[in-house]
Amino acid sequence: MDAVAETPEVLFFSDSAVNKVRELIAEEGNPDLKLRVFVSGGGCSGFQYGFTFDEIANDDDTLVVKGGVTLLIDPMSYQYLVGAEIDYSEGLEGAQFVIKNPNATSTCGCGSSFSV
Repeated sequence: MDAVAETPEVLFFSDSAVNKVRELIAEEGNPDLKLRVFVSGGGCSGFQYGFTFDEIANDDDTLVVKGGVTLLIDPMSYQYLVGAEIDYSEGLEGAQFVIKNPNATSTCGCGSSFSV
C-alpha cells in the first residue's frame, strides 16, 4: 500500500522544516538521506520524539515527500503523529525541530516529551 498520496492531510511537514532538512542533507553530502521521525517511550511525560537520518525506507514506513525531502514514519510512531505538524523554528530557545501534536494531552517544558 502506497501511503504517500494520503499522507498530506494527516501530517503537516512545514516549509521551514523541509528547507532545514534539505540544508542538513546537503551538508552531509548524501542525497539518499531521509529524515526519520519517531516516538519512543521515555522522557518526563511518557513518550518522546526523536529525529534521525536514514538511507533506507522500510516496507511498512509511511513516507511524506515534500520539496524533494522524504520524511519516514514507522507504523508504531505514526499512530501518535496523525494530525501533527513538524516544523523548524529558530528563536530564543535556540534552533530546533518542533512537533505540534493534537494527540498529546500534555507536554513537558522541553517540548520533546508528551503523554496521550
